[in-house]
Amino acid sequence: MSVLKDKNESFRDKVATVDQKGKRIWVFPQKPAGKFYNMRNLVTIFYLVLFFGLPFIKVDGHPIFLINILERKFILFGQIFWPQDFFIFALGMVVFIVFIALFTVVFGRVFCGWACPQTVFMEMIFRKIEYWIDGNAAEQRMLEKSAWNSKKIRKRITKWFAFWVVSFLIANTFLAYLIGVDELEKMVREPLAQNMGTFSALALFTTVFFFVYLWMREQICTVICPYGRMQGVLLDRDSIIVAYDYKRGEERGKFHKNEERTLGDCVDCAQCVKVCPTGIDIRNGTQLECINCTACIDACDHMMDAVGMPRGLIRYASENNISKKRAWHFTWRMKAYSVVMVLLLSILVWLLASRTDVGVTILRTPGQLYQEHPGGQMSNLYSYKLQNKTFFDKEVRLQPENFKGSIKLVGENSIIIPKDGTVTGTMFVYVDNSDVTGRKTKLKIAVYEGNSKITTISTSFLGPFGTGK
Repeated sequence: MSVLKDKNESFRDKVATVDQKGKRIWVFPQKPAGKFYNMRNLVTIFYLVLFFGLPFIKVDGHPIFLINILERKFILFGQIFWPQDFFIFALGMVVFIVFIALFTVVFGRVFCGWACPQTVFMEMIFRKIEYWIDGNAAEQRMLEKSAWNSKKIRKRITKWFAFWVVSFLIANTFLAYLIGVDELEKMVREPLAQNMGTFSALALFTTVFFFVYLWMREQICTVICPYGRMQGVLLDRDSIIVAYDYKRGEERGKFHKNEERTLGDCVDCAQCVKVCPTGIDIRNGTQLECINCTACIDACDHMMDAVGMPRGLIRYASENNISKKRAWHFTWRMKAYSVVMVLLLSILVWLLASRTDVGVTILRTPGQLYQEHPGGQMSNLYSYKLQNKTFFDKEVRLQPENFKGSIKLVGENSIIIPKDGTVTGTMFVYVDNSDVTGRKTKLKIAVYEGNSKITTISTSFLGPFGTGK
């Protein structure tokens, strides 16, 4: 959306960090300072403590969060999930996508500026390392243009080493999420030759992170990440974004002390451009490169304080809030997304609440006919598979529910499922002839742990032709 009807819109025809020849324009943003930047520092501290600390948090000796793709084992908030529960993950991803859509419709791209790992690590860690080693924005530009003397070589090696160490730490943390911190510690202690595959993957991911934060940087947000393009579809004129109040700011003009100002409040200092990590001018209006990091708000507020004008020339606002002076309201799009999300979330909660600790599969053995026995009973042979979804051993028993008869295990006296494991076997199901109502009779078998029923499984019993009451 445009903020100025008569403004040249050519800036929208190209990415801010690429020139007309397709050559990279390096961005050297000034270090931000202000209320929002202080808030982002606090959010970052919480974010980093959570990110680096979560793999070490355990429940009953097991990680609270684990995504082991190789073993198809997932632990979320202390609950273990297996491939059989993948449909719950699929629904969870749909809920997450709808939530992202709703969040973007209401708040714009605020996730990118405050919680996206790319932004948090780039702007709040790697960028600070860069300021510490290379200096401020002006010093970084001078260093970039200078010849390769001893000073530049020393600074580059120091920065590259620091970036590599942080990248290595991030890669190890991601590995801890995949295999668990105990397994990672075990690999560290073992000889390198025993874990060459894991070490190679670790080195690869470290190199990728290093390359992203050293060279790709804001290009991830402006060129690669699809979210910036999605917001063009999701945003409307009531979405809250980082916006320039052009009604108040235009026409722009330099500030002169003791003058009676007839121009707009924008003093054309370009501080909002100088601090932008993606190199855009927020005064041009909403742009896909804007990550809502609020650096321009802090810079503009500082200049407004310096010239004695009210803050908020750049602020969180909607297009309608600026153009029509209309207060924010809950639009029909927001209501529609909310209804869909609540419905999906309700289904997800129900699935999680109804999920049992033991997964049970009982199948009649194919190719086997029924057997008749003295005492007016028939039997079928079945195979069973029971999966323990907890971290404790479980002893269960199978019991008839809707028929008279019995269940006898083959080669076992009881079923003990080891923690985080599975048990398979075969069994005979004996049914009184009076309960066999047809060629295929529906049976229900209850699964008990002690006196508590875990679940009920339905299966079919094969009887003779012409059977019926």
